[in-house]
Amino acid sequence: MTKYSIFFVLIVLSFYANGQADSTTVFPIQEVVVTSQRIPQNQVAIPYSVNSISRKEMDHLGPRTTPEALMSTNGVFVQKTNHGGGSPFIRGLTGNQTLLLIDGIRLNNSIYRYGPNQYLNTIDPFSIAKIEVVKGTGSVQYGSDALGGALQVFTKEPILNTENREWHGSVLGKYMTGDMEKTTRGELEYSSQKLAAFVGGTYRDFGDLIGGKSTGKQSPSGYNEYAFDAKIAFAVKDNVQLTLANQFLRQENVPVYHKVVLENYELNEFDPQQRMLTYARMNIQGKKKIFDQVKLIASWQQGIEGRNSRKNGATLLVHEKDQINTLGFTADISSRLSGKWTANSGIEVYNERVGSTRTDINSAGNGSTVEKRGLYPDDSKYSSYSVYTLHRLDLEKWIFDGGIRFNAFQINISDVTLGDIKISPEAFVFNAAAMYNFNTANHAYATFSSGFRAPNIDDMGTLGIVDFRYEVPAYDLEPEKSQNYELGYKLSLPKFSGTVAAYYMNLNQLITRVKVDGQIIDGYQVYKKENVEEAYIQGLETTMNWKPCTDWEINGGISYIYGQSITKDEPLRRIPPLNGRLASTYSLRKFVTTAEFLFATKQDRLAAGDKSDNRIPTGGTPGWQVINLFAGYQLPSVKFNIGIQNILNEDYRTHGSGINGVGRSAWASVEWVF
Repeated sequence: MTKYSIFFVLIVLSFYANGQADSTTVFPIQEVVVTSQRIPQNQVAIPYSVNSISRKEMDHLGPRTTPEALMSTNGVFVQKTNHGGGSPFIRGLTGNQTLLLIDGIRLNNSIYRYGPNQYLNTIDPFSIAKIEVVKGTGSVQYGSDALGGALQVFTKEPILNTENREWHGSVLGKYMTGDMEKTTRGELEYSSQKLAAFVGGTYRDFGDLIGGKSTGKQSPSGYNEYAFDAKIAFAVKDNVQLTLANQFLRQENVPVYHKVVLENYELNEFDPQQRMLTYARMNIQGKKKIFDQVKLIASWQQGIEGRNSRKNGATLLVHEKDQINTLGFTADISSRLSGKWTANSGIEVYNERVGSTRTDINSAGNGSTVEKRGLYPDDSKYSSYSVYTLHRLDLEKWIFDGGIRFNAFQINISDVTLGDIKISPEAFVFNAAAMYNFNTANHAYATFSSGFRAPNIDDMGTLGIVDFRYEVPAYDLEPEKSQNYELGYKLSLPKFSGTVAAYYMNLNQLITRVKVDGQIIDGYQVYKKENVEEAYIQGLETTMNWKPCTDWEINGGISYIYGQSITKDEPLRRIPPLNGRLASTYSLRKFVTTAEFLFATKQDRLAAGDKSDNRIPTGGTPGWQVINLFAGYQLPSVKFNIGIQNILNEDYRTHGSGINGVGRSAWASVEWVF
C-alpha cells in the first residue's frame, strides 16, 4: 500500500464515525482579519490574499513553535536553519524582506538579517490568539520590509466582563516521544466590569530532534526555553480602554546544527536568544465620524542575541553579543467619511540603538581575553518616521481599496572600519485594489502594491562570518523596491469556499552580497552588499474548503513559485518548490480528529548561491510527502490532544534548511481548565 493510499484510508476512517458535531470544534470558513488594511474586515471582502490561523487550530495541531504553526498555511513555506529557528517564506521571500508584527508592533528591527533567521521563534506559541498572513502587500500599511507580504501575531487578550467578577485559569502539560519536547504552561485570568487581567508562563525542554528513517538523532539540536506574558485592561471610560502588556522569552544554548556537522565547529550556538516587549495601548471609541476609533500604542522592545563558537581542536572561544532597544509609537485614526467610505490614517515612529560586542577567550594558558569589534558597529542608531492613509470605498457591487505611505529614515554609524556614516533614505509607496462582487458567492479582484525595504545596520555594518561567508561593511545603500500585481477569485458558498490567485512581483535595487575577488578571511570568501540586482517572482496559489456535512470538513491548498534573477540570469535564491497540503477534519460531539498530508516536490532549480550552500544537497533538495494524524477530546474541565507525526517515517528536509524534519513520533497534551 502506498503512502497516498494510507492517507486516504485515514480520511475515510474519519468519515465513518457518526453523531452530531459540536460547533465549538468546527473551524470557520470565513474569518474577520485586520492585517490587510489595519481595520477588521471580512476575509471574503478583502481584495488581497490573506490566510489566518486560530488558537483552536493551534491547540488541535499542536505545533512545537510559532514558525511550525505556519506549516499548515497555504503559500507560506517554512525553512529551518536549526531546531531553534524557523523562517517563513512569503511569496518566495524571507528574513528582512518579510515583515513580522506582534499586536500591531514591528518585530523586525535594524539588525534583521538577509535570508532565513530565527526571530519568529521568539514568540511563545502558547501566548498566541491568532496569526494572520497577508501576501503581496504590507509596506503601505506597516512600512519597511514587507516586499513579499506581512505576518502578524495577535496575542491573547483579557476580556472585560460587564456582569460578574470571574477568575479562570488553566494548566497544561505536553510530552513528545524521544524526549523531544517537555512543556508546561499555566494561565490565570481575572475579569470584571472595569478591570481584566491575563498572565501566563511557559517552560519548555527540547531534546535533540530525531529525523526519519536512517537519520536518527540530530545532535546537538535541543535547547531550553522559558516565557512569560501578561496583560491588564482598564475601562478608563465607557469609550476608552487602556491595555498594558509585557512579553518575555528566553532560549538558552540553541545549537546551529549544520555548523557543527558540516563546518568543523565543536561549538556553535545562540546563547541566549531573548526578546522582551512592553507596550501600552489606548483604544478610544470616538463620538465623531472622522474620529470613529483612535488607537495609540507606545512600545519598548529589547532583543538580545548571544553567539558562542569554537572550532574543533581550537583553544579560542568566540563570544559575541548583540543587543537592540527599540522605542515605538503609533497613532492610528479610523474614520467613517460616509456610509460607503471608510479610512484610517496615522503616524509611526521607531527609534533603535544597537550594542554589539565580541570577546575572544583563550582557554589555553591563563585563559586570557581580548575585546574586539562586534558583528555590528557599537552604539549605532536607526530611526524611522512615517505617515500613511488607507481608504476603502464599498459600493456593494464594487469595492475599491488603496492607500499611500511616506517613510523617512535616519541611520547613524560611527565605526573604526567605516568612519562616521550618516544616511537618510526615503521611500514613498502606494497600493490600489478593486474587487467586483458578481453576487454574494463570487468575487474577483485585481491589486497593485508597491513595497520597499530600507537598508539597515545589518546591511551597512556587518563585519564577520555570516552563514558560510565573511561579510565586510557597506554604505551608501538605497532602499530595495517591489511592485506586486495580483489577480484573484474568491468563492464563498455555504458548504464550499475557495480562492485562486496569480501574481507577478518585480524586484529592483535589491541589496545583495557581491563577492570580493581574491579576498579570503579565516578560510571564508569575502562578500560585500550592494544595490545591484533586479529580479522577478511569479506564482499561483489556490485553496479550497469543503464541508460535505455539518461534522466533516476537507481543506487544502497548493502553491507554485518561480523566481528569476534578471541581473545574474539565473534562478533566484532559496525559492520554495511546489508545495501543498490536504487535510480532513471530523468532529463528533467533544471529539475531533484530523488527517493531514503535506508535500513538496524536488527543488533542483538552483542559484549559484544555492549550489554553494552546504545546507542544500548536491543536485537540489529532494521532494517529500508527510502524513500526520491528530485527535482531541474535550471534557468540561479537561482537554486531551494527541498527534502522530510523519507516520511513514519519511526522511525529509524543507528546502534550504540546515536540519532534517522530525521522523515518526507522537505527542500528547493534557490541559486542565478551571
